[in-house]
Amino acid sequence: METIFLTSSIKQFKYYRHLGRATIDQLSDEDLFKELTVDSNSIAIIVNHLHGNMVSRWTDFLTTDGEKEYRNRDAEFENMLQNRQAVLQAWDKGWDLLIETLESLQPRDLHRTIYIRNQGHSVVEAIQRQLCHYSYHVGQIVYIGKVIKGKEWVSLSIPKNQSKQYNEEKFNQKKSNVHFTDEYINNPDPQ
Repeated sequence: METIFLTSSIKQFKYYRHLGRATIDQLSDEDLFKELTVDSNSIAIIVNHLHGNMVSRWTDFLTTDGEKEYRNRDAEFENMLQNRQAVLQAWDKGWDLLIETLESLQPRDLHRTIYIRNQGHSVVEAIQRQLCHYSYHVGQIVYIGKVIKGKEWVSLSIPKNQSKQYNEEKFNQKKSNVHFTDEYINNPDPQ
């Protein structure tokens, strides 16, 4: 069960990484820095926050508190990334660290206790906490991208009004045991 949990968690994190990057790839450099309303966060700011959180949480994951002393969370919500290259570097650095850390875990590690702000979490709880947190912010990124692109948006899942066709294709396939993210991670453009 522990191995299944780790494998599934890694695939789900990779899926959310894919969704965010596929959104960023649809946008212009200028779009990455648009704020939809006063005091809202641009995609660049959300990426900066995710990066800061990931570096803090996943560095020395099993041995130090997930809220590192060097982290300046408030600064993560300032416009610190100045261009697309910086946004992509922050994006990749955070996700790479997360995936490398998860891939290094052994099933026995899931029973260990780690701390975030001195609050104990099982490794399973810590992974779930971050999976929920990151999917929340990736959802924001996708929403912002969709609003900015409007009718030019390329759907990252089942396109609107195509559920019936999608389901027909799925039910015409042989039953199999695959992870739902495999078609996105292994084939980034399943439509």
